[in-house]
Amino acid sequence: MRARYHPRMGFIILIFVVLALVFGPSLWVRNVLKRYSEPADRYKGTGAQLARWLLNKHGLENVSVQTTDQGDHYDPVDKAVRLTPDKYEGQSLTAITVAAHEVGHALQDKEAYAPLRLRSHLVRVVGPVQRVGAGALMAAPFIGMLTRAPSVGLIMLGAGFLTLATSTLVHLVTLPTEFDASFNRALPLLDDHRVLKEVDRPHARRLLTAAALTDVSASLMSLLLIARWWAILRRSGPGNAGFRPSRPLNSL
Repeated sequence: MRARYHPRMGFIILIFVVLALVFGPSLWVRNVLKRYSEPADRYKGTGAQLARWLLNKHGLENVSVQTTDQGDHYDPVDKAVRLTPDKYEGQSLTAITVAAHEVGHALQDKEAYAPLRLRSHLVRVVGPVQRVGAGALMAAPFIGMLTRAPSVGLIMLGAGFLTLATSTLVHLVTLPTEFDASFNRALPLLDDHRVLKEVDRPHARRLLTAAALTDVSASLMSLLLIARWWAILRRSGPGNAGFRPSRPLNSL
């Protein structure tokens, strides 16, 4: 007996596909980074020590190595490789590999690598735009209720959607910069200076892929916020006097 297709089943499958696309990369990146964080004393030096040594080897004594709680990154303005405490003080394969990835960005900066310059410019532009968008999203429901003109809120919500989506767009557009830092810079550094244990090289490649995808996976999560606001917008509709989210706005 042939099973009947139910439209709701197609909708459920679509939801699972969307969730997989949004959460999948983030979960994979997190799992890879965590997996190779043990053993914690895999290497003699820390991520910070390796970063410092590699920078000095390549004439980048002016680039500092700092600890941060804002995620591993290279700051081309302050000329700083910044590592989270577990990478800065860690001696795991994850700490060593991520440190080399960020040094890869420093080498891009030294060579005036055009895609890195483009990304730095886009990040500077997008930062203020995102703050405006977040403000517009927060203000839209209240303006809609105060003015009794839903169209005002709709316009502000539209502006908010556009600005919040720019983060994901920037990371996708500049993804080649991340892969260049991983496989054209960091991996050759680790090979040329014989940093890795031979058995760790395949795992390091997986880690370098995760390092390249970290920002993209994080920005994909912002799409959930956009979807949440879209649901609020649809429920509110032009016929309502204002916007009535089902939970407080600051919990989104």
